[in-house]
Amino acid sequence: MGDHLGFERYHWFDRQVRKGTYPNTTALANQFEISSKTAARAIAFMRDRLGAPLEYDASRKGYLYADDSFELPGYQVSQEELLAALVARRMLAQTARGLVAEAIQSLSHKLRLCLGGSDLSEERFDTCLSASWDGYSLTPPGIFRTALDALLFSRVLEIDYRSPENDTPSRRSVEPHHLKHYLGSWILTAWCRLRADWRAFYLSRIDRAEDTSEAFAPRPDKEWRHRVEGGFGVFQGKSFVPVTLRFTPVRARWVRDQVWHPDQKLTPRPDKSLDLTFPVADFREVKMKILSFGADVEVVEPKGLKEEVAAEVRRLAGLYSIG
Repeated sequence: MGDHLGFERYHWFDRQVRKGTYPNTTALANQFEISSKTAARAIAFMRDRLGAPLEYDASRKGYLYADDSFELPGYQVSQEELLAALVARRMLAQTARGLVAEAIQSLSHKLRLCLGGSDLSEERFDTCLSASWDGYSLTPPGIFRTALDALLFSRVLEIDYRSPENDTPSRRSVEPHHLKHYLGSWILTAWCRLRADWRAFYLSRIDRAEDTSEAFAPRPDKEWRHRVEGGFGVFQGKSFVPVTLRFTPVRARWVRDQVWHPDQKLTPRPDKSLDLTFPVADFREVKMKILSFGADVEVVEPKGLKEEVAAEVRRLAGLYSIG
């Protein structure tokens, strides 16, 4: 279907059908000064390749839609754009109970129609690609869409939220400002009216979400941006400290190809070990990351983090009666 003239014909015909003018081959041919055969091929393409539910009404001598919910793809796409949509669908398939994946699947279907059909199918990608998240949390059905709508249109969101500290649900009215996808989980940064402060809410811990339709004025991003970016990991803050980790030569061969933070600095050492330095606002997550490497990593600085890791190692030794 490649050219813009083709798109113009399809969309003109689509508008005429929706207006109830019952367009036909002759009308299309006259409008664009094309032959009847070319017009007939365009209508057949809409029906057979674009999925338009066209039906011919003999009494009206023209076409109508059997299903008014049909939407004609409105733009041209490349194979690369279709590829991106299919990859995104596969990568996000699990994180919102399929809601995101279903939307992307619908989009990829429309993109393939725009290409006039394509050999790139969801089934092929499901065979060739996979995605896995370690410890991700599922978002209940409908929660993602409700939260996203409230966020995009700046409306107050009422939620029943289970805090991880006590797992007791509480009702909150929040003003959503940012939604972050982190390691397979969705995290909403919002102004909590109950606490009169900013809070981070995991969508997986929201039992009920209602878009109240009450509009609010978004607060300047300088008030909340530091809560979603700047340092390593999900725990953020207004101030950061540089953390330097030293990896053994064996582990260094793996770590040097990894990106822990956009502003990280790698410093190779003469013995082939490697120093990795990056900003951190909160030690909780980075401490767990360090412990996952066992004796293959040492905290060089800061002293406070080194002491926390050492204390955790002592607790582990006591747990396993090592000493």
